[in-house]
Amino acid sequence: MKDEDQVTERQAAGTDEPYRVKLSDIFEGPMDLLVHLIKKNEINIYDIPIALITEQYLQYLEWLKAMSVEYAAEFVVMASTLAQIESRMLLPVHADEEGEDEDPRQAIVRPLIEYLKLKSAAEQLAQRPLLGENTFTRPAHTAALADAAGDEEVIKIGLFELIDAFQRILSGLPDQARIEFTADTISVKGRISQIADLLEARGSLTFFELFSERPTRGEIVVTFLAVLEMVKLALIRLVQHVNSGIIRIFYQ
Repeated sequence: MKDEDQVTERQAAGTDEPYRVKLSDIFEGPMDLLVHLIKKNEINIYDIPIALITEQYLQYLEWLKAMSVEYAAEFVVMASTLAQIESRMLLPVHADEEGEDEDPRQAIVRPLIEYLKLKSAAEQLAQRPLLGENTFTRPAHTAALADAAGDEEVIKIGLFELIDAFQRILSGLPDQARIEFTADTISVKGRISQIADLLEARGSLTFFELFSERPTRGEIVVTFLAVLEMVKLALIRLVQHVNSGIIRIFYQ
C-alpha cells in the first residue's frame, strides 16, 4: 500500500489509527464476486478463462485492502482455489480410467451453478406476495425510488458494482495527483453526516453527485468508506438504472 493511502486511512478515521470497514454482513461473498466477473467479461460459465478471472479477482481484493476494507477468510480461500485451478491448467493432461479428461475448472463451475440455482430460487421466493403486505401504505422511500426511476427499470447493486464505479472516478484523476491534508479534513463519520443531510434535503442522489467537481483521492476514499458504513447500518439503498447505468442512492 502506498504511503499516501495509509495517510488517507488515518485521516479518514480522524485519528492516528487506520479506519477500517468490515465486509462481513454488508454485501456479498466470494461467489458473488465470481458471478460479477463472469457477467462483466461476458464469459460462458462452462468455459471460464481461469487466468483472467484469477487476475481480476486478486485485483478486487487488493483494492478492498487498499481501501481499508476487511473481507472474510472465504475470499482468500476462493483466491487459493482459483490459483490452484490455474496451476492445474498448466500441467500435462492425463485421461481418467474412462478415457475422458477431467477439466480442472469443474471444481469451480459446479459450485457456481449450484449457487446460481439457489440464488435464483431465493429471489423468486422473495418476490412472492406476503400475507398482509398490502395492509399498510407504501413507505416514503419506496415511493421516492419509484418516482426517481420513472419508466426506466432499476436493479439493486452490490459491492462489486460499487467498486467499479469508484474505480472509474479514481482512474479520472491525473497521475501526478497527490493528497493534500489539512487540519479540517473530514472524517468518515462526518462524511456520513453530510450524505445523510443531502438525502434528507433531496430525497435521493446519483452516485456522481456525491463528489465535488474535481474530487481528490482522499475525498474518494472517505466517501467510499462512508457509503459502505451506511449500507452496513441499513441507512441507504443502492440501485442502478438498467439502460443508463446511473447509480442512485436512496434512504432505506
